[in-house]
Amino acid sequence: MATFAKLARRAIETETPVMVQIQQLLRGIKGAISLAQGVVYWQPPDHALEKVKEVVWQPSTSQYGPDEGLPELREALTEKLRRENKLFNSSVMVTAGANQAFVNIVLTLCDPGDYVVMFAPYYFNAYMSFQMTGITNILVGPGNPKTLQPDADWLEKTLLENKPTPKLVTVVNPGNPSGTYIPEPLLKRISDICRQAGAWLVVDNTYEYFMYDGLKHSCVEGDHIVNLFSFSKAYGMMGWRVGYIAYPSSAEGFGAQLLKVQDNIPICASIISQRLALYSLEAGSEWIATKVQTLVKRRNLLRDALSPLGEEAIKGGEGAIYLWAKLPDHLSDDFSVVQWLARRHLVVVIPGSASGGPGRIRVSFGGLKEEDCETAAGRLKKGLEELVCHGMVTE
Repeated sequence: MATFAKLARRAIETETPVMVQIQQLLRGIKGAISLAQGVVYWQPPDHALEKVKEVVWQPSTSQYGPDEGLPELREALTEKLRRENKLFNSSVMVTAGANQAFVNIVLTLCDPGDYVVMFAPYYFNAYMSFQMTGITNILVGPGNPKTLQPDADWLEKTLLENKPTPKLVTVVNPGNPSGTYIPEPLLKRISDICRQAGAWLVVDNTYEYFMYDGLKHSCVEGDHIVNLFSFSKAYGMMGWRVGYIAYPSSAEGFGAQLLKVQDNIPICASIISQRLALYSLEAGSEWIATKVQTLVKRRNLLRDALSPLGEEAIKGGEGAIYLWAKLPDHLSDDFSVVQWLARRHLVVVIPGSASGGPGRIRVSFGGLKEEDCETAAGRLKKGLEELVCHGMVTE
């Protein structure tokens, strides 16, 4: 008890990572298939993996690099941001993944006691990042019940009437865990509201390439906007840990303060990982688009697997790699449902309560090869049919 009392309150009061709980659950169940973690089934481009072998023995690979990232990678990313994202006035910092990028931004922009805004269902790691850095005044806004898109009317009222004014608003586009996206007019309105109120807007664009059915991703730029990006999903580089921050070049002192944070967390992203990121960029968005299109069949398989819950219960699948589904009203303990599905039907999903959506589940359709996805979908559908008809049978 005495030892526990000496631990930092900000760590103790931070949510336990849901993926750690899921990994523990998986380790205890032989033969279970995971639809839980947000990963993709592919690896980085073959040519990039081959080229990165050549730099293993270079002395510079084992040295520290510039805190903000390798110059040639930053130059390539600046060009990519201009060409693909229409961001012309942004500076770039390379990070050890998008999660670290978000922590960098929170530490650079927010102080304990500040108010911040996010929307339910929210990305659980972003919520934890606020908690762990001492930001406890987290205002969670509603999403549209039909689309799950952020409620801009609520945001406007909250930013203009709340005192003190929240320092930062964050959204994920397309959404994790929702699998929906924010159309450009709504994103611009959110940006305008933040600018008028004097709040920062932080947009996580990790799934920028993961759009379906003809929908298009868009970015916004401004002196009050920070955009985050990731190589993890697009290029299958989850374990290589490379993300990047696009922050306003015109924001005085921003880069200098950001460098302080960067130098005290990773110093720099892994050099060999940055090299792989640079070589992967050569494959371009066309390579990614081909991979992403293979996910449509998987999405449809899992949407059908969720059908026992009813059509109105299923959201998402417009973007990212997620479907979001409401459980029957009497089953509000979603983690118990997740455990039951894992133990009885050998399929694992994420409980919605981890993202501010109790009584719901998140299903990822990105991580499995097609045959395994078909197996997982069959197990999930059978489990949900049993759940709806008979409840959580245990015998």
